[in-house]
Amino acid sequence: ALRSRSGRSIINGNWAIDRPGRYEGGGTMFTYRRPNEISSTAGESFLADGPTNEVLDVYMIHQQPNPGIHYEYIIPGDNVISPQLLAHRRPGEPLNGQLGMSESTSHEDEDLRRETDILTGQSAGTFPVIQPGRFPSHQPENQVPAVQPPRQNREHNWKQVGKTECTTTCGKGSQYPIFHCVNRITHEEVPEGYCDSSTKPIPEEEACNLFPCPAFWDIGEWSECSKTCGLGMQHRQILCRQIYANRTLTVQQYRCQHLEKPDTTSTCQLKICSEWQIRTEWTSCSVPCGVGQRTRDVKCVSNLGDIVDDEECNMKLRPNDIENCDMGPCAKSWFFTDWSDRCSAECGDGIRTRSVVCMTNQVSSLPLEGCGNNRPLETTPCNTGPCAGKVEWFAGGWTQCSTECGSGTQQREVICVRKTEGNFDILNPYECSYLEKPPSQQSCYLKPCGSKWFHTEWSTCSKSCEGGFRVREVRCLSDDMAASTQCDPQLKPEEKEPCNIQDCVPEIDENCKDKYYNCNVVVQARLCVYTYYKTACCASCSRVANRQPGFLGRR
Repeated sequence: ALRSRSGRSIINGNWAIDRPGRYEGGGTMFTYRRPNEISSTAGESFLADGPTNEVLDVYMIHQQPNPGIHYEYIIPGDNVISPQLLAHRRPGEPLNGQLGMSESTSHEDEDLRRETDILTGQSAGTFPVIQPGRFPSHQPENQVPAVQPPRQNREHNWKQVGKTECTTTCGKGSQYPIFHCVNRITHEEVPEGYCDSSTKPIPEEEACNLFPCPAFWDIGEWSECSKTCGLGMQHRQILCRQIYANRTLTVQQYRCQHLEKPDTTSTCQLKICSEWQIRTEWTSCSVPCGVGQRTRDVKCVSNLGDIVDDEECNMKLRPNDIENCDMGPCAKSWFFTDWSDRCSAECGDGIRTRSVVCMTNQVSSLPLEGCGNNRPLETTPCNTGPCAGKVEWFAGGWTQCSTECGSGTQQREVICVRKTEGNFDILNPYECSYLEKPPSQQSCYLKPCGSKWFHTEWSTCSKSCEGGFRVREVRCLSDDMAASTQCDPQLKPEEKEPCNIQDCVPEIDENCKDKYYNCNVVVQARLCVYTYYKTACCASCSRVANRQPGFLGRR
């Protein structure tokens, strides 16, 4: 994890693991890599071009033995190089992998720092780059000569005859001088037994092939695929590296420009994504008429044909497995009563009436299509004879409608009269009490007010407790009770709503009681699984069973 001294987490903060990618912090951009833990043994890495503008702390948590942390950094310099590289460089050889340039040419912004060669005795430091042709022809003045054994009058002595092969071909290796026993006069090699072994010089390590090795691309492991199925992307880290002094250092990428850079991204596909499959056709509608529901079986199926969890498929593309279904109106036929026994007029012409309804799952006066258009007559004429001298109700004219549109009411005056030859005598209403009084109020309709929403009663709830649903039929009807599309959709009543959301209350058994005062001990000891204790402490064991479904009998 990477965090600033101010406490701000940059990568993997607050015990949360971030995905590999680029994260800004410390004044630079960090590239976070986390190779696949199964297919790669490489560890996590942070890489930034820098420079940083604050102190950053790296935190590590491990459950296995500490694998340690490997870190590298680049120090920018003004074309500097260590003195031993200058001392061992041959004229015409490249310096730091680059040929020398004229003094007027600007040098590279950054060079590899070199370790101080112990054999030269020079102190660590840096010197300006010396152009070809300016190298000194003599050994440095601070070069310490090898200590020679004192000369003695002996016939044989030790002589350096060469050096071992350099351990590397570039990037600073090491080699050692080779000493053989020779004749002092003829310088011919003789067996080592002729020389004093105590005077044989100890080979000292010498640096060799100090010029940097050619830069190369260091290719990291591929990251995890960005998708668990289907076509995704994966990334890997590509660094320009150079070897010097048995260390591999990261250098700027232009040093590798002579090489083709490998791809840092690639497409990947771990497996074919699972897909939704409709396993069955729609079931029959849940109601024979009206609005109900129907279902079908929808499963998430892998590319091998196995049924897997729904999370393996794209939930946004899941087909519906339940939908409403409209089986049409529930009308069956026209129903009507017998004609009324009494004529509407005590004398003269009148009418008799009957009620006519279209019978559905409930009595409805809507002109539903199922009953047809041949509505039976609701009135029939009748005549009980001449009206001379008879008492009857007399009704006046209707007033204006109470509304300008839609349904309203009208009023009229109704009086009791006796009809004589050409006249009417007004009587006390009591005189007509035995007669059916005409209505003094009626509904009226002047013009349509527009379409309105009509709905049926709610259906029975699908569940009696713990949340169910109920449905009803909603239709837009015009003033003449015909289907319309002119209703405001925002005012449409709900067709489905939840119901009976209360918890299911278990039935109380009056015979279920505790026979002992310490039944709480039986519950704590989990003895309710046994028939004896379940009966003896019935109430306590039942309460536990209701709180913990599945508790009883779990042995």
